[in-house]
Formats: sequence, structure tokens, C-alpha cells
Amino acid sequence: MTPTSPRFSPNRRRSIEVLAYPAVQLLDVTGPLQVFASANALAAKAGNAEPYEVRVVAKDGPNVESSAGVGLAVHPLPAIDTAVDTLVIPGGDGVNAATADPVLVDWVRERAGQARRTASVCTGAFLLAASGVLDGRRAATHWGFCAELAERFPDVRVEPDPIFVRDGSFWTSAGVTSGIDLALALLEEDLGRTAALAVARYLVVFFKRPGGQAQFSEILSLQATDDRFSALHDWISNHLAGDLSLSTLAKQAGMSERSFSRHYAEATGLTPARAIERLRVEGARHLLSETRLPIKRISQRCGFGSEETMRRSFLRLLSTTPQDYRARFAL
Repeated sequence: MTPTSPRFSPNRRRSIEVLAYPAVQLLDVTGPLQVFASANALAAKAGNAEPYEVRVVAKDGPNVESSAGVGLAVHPLPAIDTAVDTLVIPGGDGVNAATADPVLVDWVRERAGQARRTASVCTGAFLLAASGVLDGRRAATHWGFCAELAERFPDVRVEPDPIFVRDGSFWTSAGVTSGIDLALALLEEDLGRTAALAVARYLVVFFKRPGGQAQFSEILSLQATDDRFSALHDWISNHLAGDLSLSTLAKQAGMSERSFSRHYAEATGLTPARAIERLRVEGARHLLSETRLPIKRISQRCGFGSEETMRRSFLRLLSTTPQDYRARFAL
């Protein structure tokens, strides 16, 4: 679906509509709102015109209660044919009820066609998918809902790893606070890197998160099941190019090789070799996104031994090559 509204003049305030509905996730709404509000505040402080006009809109008003119990003052849904620059669809506990509301789904479909660009935060991707505008497109959502989104909407190409995904004029982001990352990216597109960086500094958040755009670290996922080996995982991450044989790992963990192998598999669901591969890929991802080191050097530094070995690990775990990962996520 191609937006039909004309490009907005750089000197004209861009209108941004953030949809709300009962039990919407509060931070999905207020995170992006604060980014655009801060851009306005900094512009006004510098004696410049405010770049954005932001409204929270809803089918039913004048107030909508979020899932946190905080009420949001809202405006009625604008007419389909009125001009809009950016449409933002938050997620939350109420998104399933929203996707079952044909009036709201139709409005989202038509409004997305009118907007210059459309974005979703967290499970807001479900509402966009229900409207059909994500068919054939790449999309992100909260890591805990990626499988459900892919199952319910098989025509959507769900990507479980990125913090946010842009496919043409459609932007979708991962869980909750990633709405701030997405809004900063939209701001950078509108006003440039300097303005977006100023807002990030003002809000005391990363302009672009370190370690690429990954929303769920391998170290965190390994530690999520059992923290008995958290110190070991930290040690491995700092010695990726060193001796990571079974005997070395067992000694580091203070166990016999046999006992270590058994307890490690019970705690993580992985063999030590598979866990090391994941942590090596994690380390390589950081270097690919944060540095200009040659890929050969990265493969050596992370203990792969060769570029081909690293490429096979990336394909197996991330379904992409190191070259493609760097092209997509490098700062």
C-alpha cells in the first residue's frame, strides 16, 4: 500500500497521530510521544518552530484507560481524508480486542494509506497485520510474540531479532521501550542526526543501542533459565578467542568434565559447544555493528578461526550472513 498524502514541507509542522484503545500499553504511547514532545521543546528553546503536532486519537473518548490504569485524554478518530504525516499504532493487553473491532481495523487500513509513514510499537504490529497493510512485508514485534504473529498472519515476514524494522513506509518495533528507539529513528529521518542525538541526550537514552539492534541478548537468554553459570558466561565472553575446551570450562566452573556437561545441559538446554557458538555470534554481532574491523579480523577475535566458519554459524543462528548483518545494523 502506497501512501497517497503529499510530502510535508520541512517548514510545516508534521502531524503525528498515536492511536489509543482500552488496555493499551502506556509506555507504547508515551515513549514515542515524549520523543516528539522533546524535539518540540528543544526547537522552541533554540528559537525555532516546533516541528511536530502530536495527538492521541481513539475510537471512544474523551478518555481511554491504559493497561497500567492511567487514563489518556484522547481526540476522536480523524476523518480518513484529512492530512496526516505519521500514524503510530501502540500495543498492549487490549490489542486482541482492537484487532477484533472491524471499525477500528478498517480505520487503521485506510489511515495507513493516507499517512506518509506508519509505525507500530510492540504488539501494535498485530493491529497493523489485521488490517492487511503488512502483507508481504518484514515486521518486528516483542520477542515473546514473534511466533504468534507469524502463525496468525503468515503473509507477514516476522523478524524476531531487530529492535525495529523498516520496510518502505512501514516501521515496526520490538517490545515496549523500543518505541523510543523507533521514534528517534523517525526523528532522525525528519530532522537529521544532530537533532535526534540531542533528544536522546535530553532523555538520557541511547541514540542507537550498543550491540546492534538485537532485542534479546544470547547472554541474557542463557542466564534467563538458570544463573548458576552466569559468571562462566561472562568469562567465556571475555575469552572468545582462547581455549574453550570442555576441560577448561569445567575447571573454570569448578566441576569435573562429566559433572559440568550434565549440569550445564540441565541448566541451559544446550551443550557447552552450542552455547559457545551462540556467544561467539553475539560477540561478532557487536563488532560488526559497532566497528569497522574487517570480517576476517572479527572471525579471529571471536574464536571462529575462519570467515567461513563464522558465516555458517550466522546462517544457522540468525539466517543471515555477517556481511548482510553489518549492512543492516552497522551504526
